[in-house]
Amino acid sequence: MKKQYLIILLAVFLIAFFPSCKKGTVYKTLIITGQSEHNWKASSPVLKQILDGTGMFSSEILITPEKGGDMASFNPDFSKYKLVVLDYSGDSWSEKTNKEFVEYVRNGGGVVIYHGSSISFPDWKEYNEMTGLGGWRDRNEKDGPYVYYRRNELVIDTTAGIAGSHGERHDFEVRTRITDHPITSGLPGRWMHGSDELYQQLRGPAKNMQVLATAFADTAFDGTGRDEPALMVINYGNGRIFHTTLGHADEGGGPAMQCVGFIVTLLRGAEWATMGSVTQEVPFDFPTAAGVVLRPDFKEINFEEAFGNIGSYDIQKSTKYFTWLQSQIRKAAGDEKALLKLEKKMVNILTDKEASVDAKKLLLREISWMGTEYSIPAIKGLADVTELKDDVEFALTRLQVVK
Repeated sequence: MKKQYLIILLAVFLIAFFPSCKKGTVYKTLIITGQSEHNWKASSPVLKQILDGTGMFSSEILITPEKGGDMASFNPDFSKYKLVVLDYSGDSWSEKTNKEFVEYVRNGGGVVIYHGSSISFPDWKEYNEMTGLGGWRDRNEKDGPYVYYRRNELVIDTTAGIAGSHGERHDFEVRTRITDHPITSGLPGRWMHGSDELYQQLRGPAKNMQVLATAFADTAFDGTGRDEPALMVINYGNGRIFHTTLGHADEGGGPAMQCVGFIVTLLRGAEWATMGSVTQEVPFDFPTAAGVVLRPDFKEINFEEAFGNIGSYDIQKSTKYFTWLQSQIRKAAGDEKALLKLEKKMVNILTDKEASVDAKKLLLREISWMGTEYSIPAIKGLADVTELKDDVEFALTRLQVVK
């Protein structure tokens, strides 16, 4: 008994002093913004909304002095945070702040370099090593090689020339290059991204860097005709950096930030930068090569929201809630409790007089192969509905024969 008591005390001690061991830990995050060629007043609140919406991150936005202001007064305590997100491309920080940021990363701090921050600090050697690749601000061959893909091969190109450009905004395909990294594991090989600036001709030190995904810069949109880096990871000391060139912000975020591909890779990249692993599953609505998928409210569909909307299903407007339901049924395969929970919610809609006929038809089809005896009374109760007669007969036949 004494030995067991000591083990319990040790467990309590470890949980108290190592909060990262607790289930549901929330990672304190700092978003730095305030100066940029981009609309940081639009992008930073959206970044915060996306991160905080998971319950995994708790972020605060820190605004630097205005351009030309006293940057010596900008001196955040990086040690308070597990993750720093940079939405900044303005004046240089003070030498003291630079030094403290470098130490933060070297000692294991996580960093996300977001879109326009690829431009920042051309003369700060350590920052450019952290980002891997950058552009604009008089960068050229002195700053490192071009990096891109050609015919499925990574190219390190030392040709002289400018660094950084983009063609006109458009939807474009992103191609996953490294499929076994925690960030990209389970993602489609190709997926469409919402209208964005496609950064190209980036160059830099490219040390300790992996290109996780590329985007084809089509010459029809003033592109290079090359597969340009879109998602990168860099190790710097004990720190991990996730660099995404995606996500140009319009008012309200716009299609580039509303794109599910951007949202999901940002979140997975942030988790990896923080902990070195990714626990988030690839959501059902992650885009494929078939087309762009947007989340206007930036959050994934949850259980209550989905069932609150399935009853008014209208195929002419959207199939996303029914598609969500199908994904949950597949996910629950073999788990009787999870399937019964879904079945009960579906039966509630079948018995709801306000639910549409189209919704009930689709639910009858799903229940016919995954339902139990629990559904049969509700299905029989629809037998007198003319529009549902065939669907009811089909569902009852399957359920009563198969069961």
